[in-house]
Amino acid sequence: MDFHRFVQHARAHAASRSRAAGRRLAAGQQPTTMFITCADSRIVTAEITGAEPGSLFELRTAGNVIPPYSLTRPSSEMATIEFAVLQLGVSEIVVCGHSHCGAVTALNGAAIDHLPAMRGWLRPGRKPPSGHADPAMRTEGQEHVRAQLRVLQDYPFVASRVADGSLRVHGWFYDIETGGVSACAEHAFLPL
Repeated sequence: MDFHRFVQHARAHAASRSRAAGRRLAAGQQPTTMFITCADSRIVTAEITGAEPGSLFELRTAGNVIPPYSLTRPSSEMATIEFAVLQLGVSEIVVCGHSHCGAVTALNGAAIDHLPAMRGWLRPGRKPPSGHADPAMRTEGQEHVRAQLRVLQDYPFVASRVADGSLRVHGWFYDIETGGVSACAEHAFLPL
């Protein structure tokens, strides 16, 4: 995107917002939901959720990977989740994966030797090539969301808030081809 077009678009969007909404946003953030998704440029959170500015606290990582909780090896992702839950008090966390995810493809054996940082980021979950016929990696992507939910629920402050009912955690899967979103149920992903 051309930088000048981007600036014009941003200014037009800002001008179209009501002054009251601008004042509300300037007063501070009060999101109700944390949305953890992939850094993939095809994922446009506001389009998927219909969220207004200020309602989502977003965390985007390569492959929507959530690192294991470890105070001896804190990460930006861990700190962001901690801030959302303990400081902002979000009541919902959505972990959203997607079809055609390069990180999921790499986790399932695609060669990424030319990306050493990515290889290190994904190493804990790498498996041998699956030989799966679906290039969109839907099944693998959905299982990846389930794996990230398990990691997230091992965060002590997440586990305690889930246990006391002040926090709910959800897994979503966005299909880039169809635009459909499904939610993680006990044995399947069901359309929202």
